[in-house]
Amino acid sequence: MTGLRYVYAVCRPFDAALQSQLTGVAGAPPGLLRHHGLIAVVSTVPEGEFAEQPLHAHLEDLDWLTETARAHQGVIDALTTVTTPLPLRLATVFRDDSGVRVMMEAREDDFRRTLDRLEGRVEWGVKVYLEPEPPEEPAARPARQPVSGRDYLRQRRQRSRSHEDRFQKAEEFASRLHETLSRYAEESRLHAPQNSSLSGVRGENLLNGAYLVPRTRSEEFVELVDRTKDEAAKDEAEQDEAEQGEAPGIRVELTGPWAAYSFTGDPSEEER
Repeated sequence: MTGLRYVYAVCRPFDAALQSQLTGVAGAPPGLLRHHGLIAVVSTVPEGEFAEQPLHAHLEDLDWLTETARAHQGVIDALTTVTTPLPLRLATVFRDDSGVRVMMEAREDDFRRTLDRLEGRVEWGVKVYLEPEPPEEPAARPARQPVSGRDYLRQRRQRSRSHEDRFQKAEEFASRLHETLSRYAEESRLHAPQNSSLSGVRGENLLNGAYLVPRTRSEEFVELVDRTKDEAAKDEAEQDEAEQGEAPGIRVELTGPWAAYSFTGDPSEEER
């Protein structure tokens, strides 16, 4: 079966060796294709899966897509430990090495500018979630007589105000956190909040931010996020004690370090 060239990333030459047992998409080990002082990290994939027509069909197959994305990310993660890669889109495929070189030739200036900007930097992701409100305890309702229509409407208004108050406090916290982290990071991006029904993650996503940080300052960035999480927990405890009600239920998640996926475009573009 004829093979195509799958491209994971472009980077500058590096001295360290990739993991000897590293495999990429379709189980093939990645190799290095040099061109004008740049390197394309590539592997061979079967044409029967990655030619235009079958690839279009496979991209609708969640299991295939998940497996391919995991293998693609594994190569990017391995590269990130030894150099600063410029990741390309999932399923970037060419007919042969000549096609890869033509692409690198056409985009050489952009690749060099972006690699200069990203050199020695990694991406950290920070998400803020508002936890679901705990269900109302059955014992909290009167057991002897049903409430009147007026009481029922009043209780509904109180619950609505309580939810709005929790949401506002959580949004204000997420906004402050993004401002704080953006001042520390060299660049930042706001991605669209994740839909919990699609992601399967508990809670309402209020912040989905990406932050470009020098490797040498990553430990300080992690400590900054941890301090902010501790402050949020302290604020919730103080509010709980003062109001004898439910705490806002804010959850902060930190991921990374990643290759700088969110920062491969023109920094002058609007934040997403």
